[in-house]
Amino acid sequence: MSLHYIDIHLRPDPEFPAHQLLSALYAKLHRALVELNATTLCVSFPGYALRPIGLGSHLRIIGPTSDLAALMALPWLAGMRDHLQVLPALPVPDTATHRRLMRVQAKSNPERLRRRQMKRHGISAEEAQSRVSDSAAEQLRLPFLQMRSASTGQSFRLFLSMVEVPSALNEGEFNSFGLSASRTAPWF
Repeated sequence: MSLHYIDIHLRPDPEFPAHQLLSALYAKLHRALVELNATTLCVSFPGYALRPIGLGSHLRIIGPTSDLAALMALPWLAGMRDHLQVLPALPVPDTATHRRLMRVQAKSNPERLRRRQMKRHGISAEEAQSRVSDSAAEQLRLPFLQMRSASTGQSFRLFLSMVEVPSALNEGEFNSFGLSASRTAPWF
């Protein structure tokens, strides 16, 4: 299957920092992927970096031409077009390497860890408090997008980890975030 990609670049804006615009763009993409029930479209962030930590100002959407066309036919970019430069779809280069981009969730909520201890070990709230201190929150040093849950309204950070893989593993599907814990995406 021939893959294509669409690059979306954020235009510099004096009022909104790039990370805020990228988070808003990605949230809109996520809703569009949910609407399409898309499992063949993935994302990459060519500006992904661990030092300094960030995702840059460039979002790449990769997938079959027909699925990219279906995505771009939706009005998901409404309200953001002034902040974006959207380039036409192009074929993925044959020289592309492959990487896996996946979500990482920190064990960052001590209260949740305490409830889990209480349920698994049948201990009291006081015992769980003594076992799991407030300082038990795991801190991730990864690039992230600031998101808001449509179901709960809670704000959360979507941490992203990228690993290079020795070969093109194209098994599985992508989720509604355009990510996968098993399937790889072209990187170029």
